[in-house]
Amino acid sequence: MALDRDRATKPVRKLRKLLRKMPAKPNADDIHDFRTSSRRIEATIHALSLDSGINGRRLLKQVSKLRKRAGKVRDMDVLTEYLSAVSFHKEERACYVQLLERLGAQRLKCANKFESVRRQCASDLTKRLKRTSKQIGKLLSSDVKKACDRNAVFAEVSASALTLLAAMAKPVRLGKTTLHPYRLEVKELGNVLQMAEQSKRQAFVRQLGEVKDAIGEWHDWEELMAIAKTELDHGTKCEVLHAIRNITDEKYHKALVLTENMRKNFLRISDRKSKRSPQHATFRPAEPVWLATAALVA
Repeated sequence: MALDRDRATKPVRKLRKLLRKMPAKPNADDIHDFRTSSRRIEATIHALSLDSGINGRRLLKQVSKLRKRAGKVRDMDVLTEYLSAVSFHKEERACYVQLLERLGAQRLKCANKFESVRRQCASDLTKRLKRTSKQIGKLLSSDVKKACDRNAVFAEVSASALTLLAAMAKPVRLGKTTLHPYRLEVKELGNVLQMAEQSKRQAFVRQLGEVKDAIGEWHDWEELMAIAKTELDHGTKCEVLHAIRNITDEKYHKALVLTENMRKNFLRISDRKSKRSPQHATFRPAEPVWLATAALVA
C-alpha cells in the first residue's frame, strides 16, 4: 500500500463539481459534501507541501473562507435534526416551535451568505482546483522514471502524519475546554492517513473517525444548548432546555470516554510524568498506529 492518487484527487474533483452544480439553496447533503471535501483538500495540500506555491496558498484561502460559511449552514441543519429528537410535553410545544423557527431563520441567513461567497469565488477557485489536481497527479504518478521523486513525496507525507501524531500527546488531560480543539487534530491526522490505499481497513483510522464524530456530536449539542439559553426565557423550569442539557452532558461523557480510550489503547498516553520529560505525558503508539502511518509509504 502507498498513497492513492485517486483518493487524493477525488475531493478536488468533487469540490469542482459542487461549485458548478450546487443549487442556490443547497440541501444538507450538499453542504456536508462541500465541507468534507474542503477539509480533505486542505489536509492534502499541507501534506504534499503544495501550500508553498501561489496557487496552493490562494486556493487554501478561498476554500477556507467557503468552508467556514458552509459550516455555519451545516450547524443549523444538524441542530435542527437534533432538536427534532428531543422529547417534551405538549405544554412545552411553544418553546420547541420558537427554537425551531430561530434555527430555520438562522439557516436561511447563513445559506444566503454562503451562496454569495460561492458565486464570487467559483470561477477562480474552479481553475485553481484543476491546477491542483494536476499537481497532485504528477506528484503521485506511477511513472517508473519518477520513482525517486515519488518516494520523496511519500516520505514527506509520512513525516507530516508523524508530526500530527506527536501533537496528539497533548494536552496531558482532556476536558471541556480542550476536547473540541483536540478533535481538529484528530480530523487532520485522519484526513492525511486516508490518503493511503485501503486506509479504511486500518483500525487506527477507523478509531480516529469514531472519536471525531463523537466529539463533534457533543460540540453540536453544546451549540444547541447555548442557542436555547439565549432564545428561551423560562429559565431552569423549561423542560426543553432541561432535556437538551441532559443530552449534552451524556454526549460529553461518551466523547470523553471514547477519546481517552483511544489515547490509552492506540497512543498509549499516560498522564504519569516521565523522568526525562517531567512536563509531558508518556507516549508510546501501538502497532496499529504505526501500520496506518507506514501505509503512506509502503
